[in-house]
Amino acid sequence: METNTYLQPKLPYALDALEPVISAETISYHWGKHEKAYIDNLNKMIKNTEWEDTPLEDVIRTASGSLFNNASQAWNHIFYFFSFSPDGGGEPTGDLLEAINREFGGFEEFKKLFEEAGTGLFGSGWVWLSQDKDGRLFITQGANASNPLTQGLTPILTFDVWEHAYYLDYQNRRADQLHKLWDIIDWDVVCSRYSKKK
Repeated sequence: METNTYLQPKLPYALDALEPVISAETISYHWGKHEKAYIDNLNKMIKNTEWEDTPLEDVIRTASGSLFNNASQAWNHIFYFFSFSPDGGGEPTGDLLEAINREFGGFEEFKKLFEEAGTGLFGSGWVWLSQDKDGRLFITQGANASNPLTQGLTPILTFDVWEHAYYLDYQNRRADQLHKLWDIIDWDVVCSRYSKKK
């Protein structure tokens, strides 16, 4: 019987395509080593267990301890890196922009609040834009392998605030990195994750 193995997808851009916002060196370490380790560890941990054929999102919603940490970090990094494009930047459009304007009073105010949530998180973790079952948007922050899936929310966008995400390029200037990430956001991808509720 064939069992499930989680695979690390190929990035949709070259290692140096996001420079100068994220360097090729950072992507090589962050995606090539950190993310690979999370996926490798996850596959080792689920082998011959009840989790072996479980969708990754369900592992995140129900697991705990090191299994949760590796599953969530594997998922988080894919979600993060696939939010970028060398042709990114600008603003969201359509339903997502309408929801951002409604919930946060405009896109610029949203960006300010999102960056503040990222800089205000002590230690390592993630800042998220997510929606609830009614389509309302929320900015949340969480330490370590935090994921809004565990709160019944649907993630739309995330910024990684672990030091390995930015230290080679920005040293301790987390705020500078968060501010620059807007220049590479692929809003077509991010907007497609939002589902307007009737």
